[in-house]
Order: sequence, then structure tokens, then C-alpha cells
Amino acid sequence: MSRKVKCLPFLLLSVLVLLAACQPGVGEAGASQPAASEEPFVFTRENMPRLDGSTSTVPLAQAMCAVLLGESPEDVSDLVQFSRTTQSYRNLMAGETDLVLAAEPAPEVLSELTEQDRWLLTPFATDALVFVVNQDNPVDSLTVEEIQKIYTGEITNWSQVGGEDLDIAAFQRNQGAGSQTMFEKLVMDGLTPMDPPEAWVSDSMLGLLEGVRSYDNSPAAIGYTVYYYANDMEMAQGLKVLKVDGVTPSAQSIRDGDYPFLNPYFVSIAKDEPEDSPARILYDWVLGPSGQRLAEHEGYVPVTEPEEG
Repeated sequence: MSRKVKCLPFLLLSVLVLLAACQPGVGEAGASQPAASEEPFVFTRENMPRLDGSTSTVPLAQAMCAVLLGESPEDVSDLVQFSRTTQSYRNLMAGETDLVLAAEPAPEVLSELTEQDRWLLTPFATDALVFVVNQDNPVDSLTVEEIQKIYTGEITNWSQVGGEDLDIAAFQRNQGAGSQTMFEKLVMDGLTPMDPPEAWVSDSMLGLLEGVRSYDNSPAAIGYTVYYYANDMEMAQGLKVLKVDGVTPSAQSIRDGDYPFLNPYFVSIAKDEPEDSPARILYDWVLGPSGQRLAEHEGYVPVTEPEEG
């Protein structure tokens, strides 16, 4: 049986999001609503599912917990100690977490999840991989082929793509990072990227952006990040987000599918979670109108265009 979710007031989010978040939560994904006499489900610290996921979904998880528990995002940070994309799915399979909010895992982990056939992986938002350069780099747009050739080592100088006579420093993320998985799947598409110098590999998104921004006191570097970081967390200050094939990455171009490098964020739980379990209730809430409105409010691109009201 579906259950309603009752939310406590939270003044640090807008009234609109509060009202949206306090609409019936479970049953929003399509199940029938409970009888009016049924007591609404109330999330507490004691029954909140154990959460894990990608670094890039931490802000959404904090906002979600804040809304549902009536606390500030800072006060719920202890509930959102995410272990990054690939490890979060491993934790789910090991029974060490109840619900994951994450990008697609590395191929070998995705194969494990699929083969076991015990997990629900449902898209709740769409992400994009975007490319960034120092703001002083005159290049504004690259084609998919040019990006591929930069990362295979065929294009080595910015003058080959309309820029200055500077050797290109092509930064990458570490293996197992969600953005690296996206890069290899969406951009390289079977091509083998060159092995970069150790200094050009970062084990964090912030580290990569800082490396591109400050590399050699010149605009020689290029790197990539997810759209959420570049657009909504302002982590790309001092950097420029490039067009790809002439398309600017934006919420609209991502939702319309015009931007080329797109990948879903998944909400994942065990298939055998009971309908009235907190994990299943939260899973349904994330996919329903309230969860989709909150995702949009926090700067993500939800899979459905949230209704107003």
C-alpha cells in the first residue's frame, strides 16, 4: 500500500519548494493514494534510509533530508557522507546502504548489478558532461571529433582548433570516478584516451577544475566536469564552459537532448524493498512531483518537467 509523506516546515528553502515537498510523496510515481484516515508517513532520523551516492548528488541529498526532517542542510550533513559513484553501488550490493543517488557506475559494477537482477536503477535526473578551459582561452566551441582527437593525442596544440600556439594539457579524472566513466562512455565511445602525466589526473572534481584554471599560469589546459558543478555550484569560476558542436550546455538543451554528452542520474534500491519501507517510500518520493521539483530547485535537470503548484 502506498503511503503519504508528511514534511516538517523548513524555512531555509523557498515556500514554493516547501509546499511542493509536502505534497503526498509516495504514490506520486503512480500508485494509488491511501485513505484520508491513514496516518501520513513521517521521516525521522531513526527511520531515514542509509543514503549513499555520487559527490555531485550530495547537495540534492542534503536538501532532501533537510526538507523531510525539518533541519538545515548543514545539520543533516552527517546523513549524507557519500562514498562516490562506483563505491556507493558496491555498498548497496553489500547491504551497507539502503538507497543510492548516483550517476552510472563503472561498466564492471553495472554488469554486476544487472546480472544479480536484485536492484532498481531508475533515472530521476539527467546530467551532462561539459568541457572547460581557462576563461582566457579564445576557443569557445569544439566538435565531438576535435575533443576525441585532443584526448587520443592526435590534436596537441590549440592552434589546430582555432586557438593560440599553446600545447594542450588535457586533464582527466581518476579511474572509477563517475565523470571518468561518463567521459569514456559518452565522449571516447570505444577510443582509447592517451595516458596523461600524473599531474594531469585528479581524484576530485574540484581538483580537476582548479588544475585547469591555474595550469602553468596559461590558458593551455582543458578538462571536464558534470553540468551541475559547472552551472549551479559555480565551481567553474575563472573557467569557460565550451559549446560542443555549437550547442551550449543548458537545462533546456539537456532536457531536449540537443547537447551530445548526456547521462542519467539513478535512484537505486533493492527490488524486494516492501512498499511501506522507508527506502521504498523515499524512492517513490524522489521520482514523484515533489522530488522532481526539489531536484529542479537545486539545479539538476529532472527527467520530467515538474508541474507548478
